[in-house]
Amino acid sequence: MACGRCACAHRGARPSSNGDGYAPVHVVAERLGVDRRSVRRWKRAYRGDGRAGLRARPASGRPPKLTAAQRRQLVRAVVAGPEAAGYRTSLWTCRRIVDVIRHQFKVVYHPDHVGRLLRACGFSPQRPQPRAKERDDRRVREWIRRDWPRVKKTRAPRRPSDLPR
Repeated sequence: MACGRCACAHRGARPSSNGDGYAPVHVVAERLGVDRRSVRRWKRAYRGDGRAGLRARPASGRPPKLTAAQRRQLVRAVVAGPEAAGYRTSLWTCRRIVDVIRHQFKVVYHPDHVGRLLRACGFSPQRPQPRAKERDDRRVREWIRRDWPRVKKTRAPRRPSDLPR
C-alpha cells in the first residue's frame, strides 16, 4: 500500500506473502488505529487513481436548500428588520424567519433549523431588553439627574484602621 494516508504504516514493513510487497491490511489497520475496511478503501482508491484517489474531499451531504445568493438576500431581509417584512413588532423569531424564507424563496425550513442557518450567516441569538410600553425615556433621564442623587445611599465615612472598634 504505497499511499499517502498509509505511508507511516508501511515504513519498515517487510514484504509479505500476499504478493503486493507490503504488510497485510490488518497489520496496517492496527498500526494506524483504523478499521480494516478503511485501509482496503484507501488501497482500492490508490490502485484506481493513484495519489489523486487519496486526496481529501469534502464530505458529501444533502445540498443546501438556499443558494449563496439567497442566503445573502436573507441576511439583507433580517438586517432590514421584521417591520420591513410586514410584522408589527421589531422582534425576529424563528417562526417569522421561516415565513420569510417560505414567502421569498418558496423553500420550507423547520423552525428548529433556522437558528443554525442564521448562525451560518453570522447572526447570534439575542434576547430583547424588557421595557414597559409606557416608558418615557426623557422623564427617566430627568429623574436620574434630579432625584437619584437624593435617594441614592452613600458610603459611610471610613474609619482610620488604627482606631479600635
